[in-house]
Amino acid sequence: MKALLSRILERCKAHFDDITTIRRDIHMYPEVGFEVYRTADIVAAELSRLGLKVTREVGKTGVVGDLDISGVEKRIALRADMDALPMQELSDAPYRSKVEGKAHMCGHDVHTAILLGTARVLAELEDLLQTNVRLIFQPSEENWPGGAQSMIEDGVLDGVDEIYGLHAWPVFEAGQFGICPGAYLGQADHFEIEITGVGGHAAMPSFAIDPIVIGAQFVTALQSIVSRNVDPLESAVVSVTQFNAGTTSNVIPPAVKMVGTVRTLDKEVQKKVQDRMEKLLSGLISGQGATFNFFYGEGYPVTFNHEPCVERALSVARAVAGEEQVIFPQSPILGAEDFGYYSRKIPACFFNLGCGNRAKGITKMLHDPRFDVDESCMIYGMAMETLLALTFHRESRL
Repeated sequence: MKALLSRILERCKAHFDDITTIRRDIHMYPEVGFEVYRTADIVAAELSRLGLKVTREVGKTGVVGDLDISGVEKRIALRADMDALPMQELSDAPYRSKVEGKAHMCGHDVHTAILLGTARVLAELEDLLQTNVRLIFQPSEENWPGGAQSMIEDGVLDGVDEIYGLHAWPVFEAGQFGICPGAYLGQADHFEIEITGVGGHAAMPSFAIDPIVIGAQFVTALQSIVSRNVDPLESAVVSVTQFNAGTTSNVIPPAVKMVGTVRTLDKEVQKKVQDRMEKLLSGLISGQGATFNFFYGEGYPVTFNHEPCVERALSVARAVAGEEQVIFPQSPILGAEDFGYYSRKIPACFFNLGCGNRAKGITKMLHDPRFDVDESCMIYGMAMETLLALTFHRESRL
């Protein structure tokens, strides 16, 4: 095993400069949603050059590369997302985004580059492979309903036994991994509420039914749902993220609109929160003569890491980075990922790849306009994905 790992790391380091160039190129020209045409062209060209079977327009604009081994039935899938965020980058990096209002502030450029590097190393070590490998490059992870569902509908999981994915994580230093067993990332639901009262003159509120007051009471009362209705050992977050009403200083508006999110890790908790929200809102409204509309929409499902896949990923991560560099068990996070759609279908593991570097000041969180990574993390990401594929035929523990 040491000899194999040494060979893998040597090849990952040999490709590091090229993969860094690819990452920076993708970073400078970010694309959002399903409109990842340039990125998909780069991916497809590289996979074709390596001799993989390439399929385009999977899940609209996704790319799939298959490395098939004669006489082998088992197949492992490795997934990367390609899309950027609709936001402005504020870093001063020489490779910062050249596209106004679009930026790779969530590391998907890193994920794509790592998987392309993995493709290179696997192509070079193909004689050691004893499993088929499917490389999945997915569009539109950031935008609900996401690209994973579209790719699944187009058959991307057909014949796949297990799937793995990684996410750059600046909380951990480059060279570290974080793995969480079971429910790892939360279900991300959203709600929209409109409270309709009676508008009027701000100096004569007794002639009006003020929806702002009712809305403010609801926002305050909302916080009691988690603190008084959810088991303290369970996880839930309820946040109002938009509160819109009124157009001027001397008019009580007729309506208030609110938007927010609910994050949970358990279906029963999710249903309890939804039910309590509606009952709380109904109770507040009924006593004040107003009316309301309540919409609750389910978002990405929980990303669940299955035990055999966790064991395999944990064993490989410890081999690549050393046991002291692997955070296990990592605590669940209430952020969301449409990788959850894959993990609902087949055994899966989604893990974090440390990309921070405190000594260099690389500490900004995902979605921060100054987010960046210590690019050396890509060596570890490539090695992890490569070793997962090369040892997939073996028992979970190396």
